[in-house]
Amino acid sequence: MEVKITFLLTASFLLLTGPAFAATFLEGYLDNGNFEEGPKPTDIKKTVLKGKYALPKWELNGFVEYISAGPQPGGMYFAVAHGVHAVRLGNEASISQTVKVKPGALYALTFGASRTCAQDEVLRVLVPPQKGDLPLQTLYSSNGGDTYAFGFVATSNAVTVTFHNPGIQEDPACGPLLDAVAIKELFPPRPTRDNLVKNPGFEEGPYHLVNSSHGVLLPPRQEDLTSPLPGWIIESLKAVKFIDSKHFNVPSGFAAIELVAGRESAIAQILRTVPNKFYNLTFAVGDAKNGCHGSMMIEAFAAKDTLKVPFKSEGKGRFKTASFKFKALSFRTRITFFSSFYHTRTDDFGSLCGPVLDQVRVVPVAHM
Repeated sequence: MEVKITFLLTASFLLLTGPAFAATFLEGYLDNGNFEEGPKPTDIKKTVLKGKYALPKWELNGFVEYISAGPQPGGMYFAVAHGVHAVRLGNEASISQTVKVKPGALYALTFGASRTCAQDEVLRVLVPPQKGDLPLQTLYSSNGGDTYAFGFVATSNAVTVTFHNPGIQEDPACGPLLDAVAIKELFPPRPTRDNLVKNPGFEEGPYHLVNSSHGVLLPPRQEDLTSPLPGWIIESLKAVKFIDSKHFNVPSGFAAIELVAGRESAIAQILRTVPNKFYNLTFAVGDAKNGCHGSMMIEAFAAKDTLKVPFKSEGKGRFKTASFKFKALSFRTRITFFSSFYHTRTDDFGSLCGPVLDQVRVVPVAHM
């Protein structure tokens, strides 16, 4: 009996201390991800950080400033939407941090970013071998509170996350502002017998920053394998917004997608289908109850079929469902959604908004 008990205890210990248990689920801010742990007085001169390790938990390269929210010398004003402090990256400057991850796992970085003055400012995000350039020309909210997500697949058990300003501005006071960085491990969704669409309700998505109520922007041209919205491709020229039920009205569940940039804001997914077979596509359309009023329309595409769904928004969080049948032409069928029109909030004309998409479902049609 003692041997049996010892064996069971040993087996349980090995199970709990094995690789599957040791690889913890990652969700939350990076170390000093909100930059509230400031530099030592000897490591900063006015606002300029001095030395590669002047900012705790981060490695610096080039001209990096440690910024406090509010009026700045020279008459500028920096809004720090997710805290009190931020960093500003000068020409060719970067900050980086090494993070322990699971090889082969999908992750999404969430970060607050905005331009300070120049129209052509770009923030480059690198998690080798993956990288992406985030154009900051378009301000989606007027208070500087734009939050973005960037997806990547880990290639080893530790990755270096880098934010870099690749631009050369004539005015050294210009450069991207970064005010919070978080990470979340994502689980690649699978289609089911009841629905060919992966992540149909957008429940699996990036981390929502603390003190953020504006949703998370998913940058354009994100492929499905590394998308911060698992299963979906952000194939447009502008971002789409990942919204949560805590701060917005969503038709169902905890999350949805807001198409905030008209025809320049589109998402798509490629489904496994049977050629010449008919399918039914159903989805919900509504408004986020965020002051987005007016005549809206979502256009849906599947194979060669199209449906335009008008929706009159009064900003009350209402929604309706729409559906249409389509015929698959091959073993792969792309479904795509975008907003026909551009909208801004009635209480803030500087903030882009649009119709909400949720609960996308595709099922085979039994008989035609």
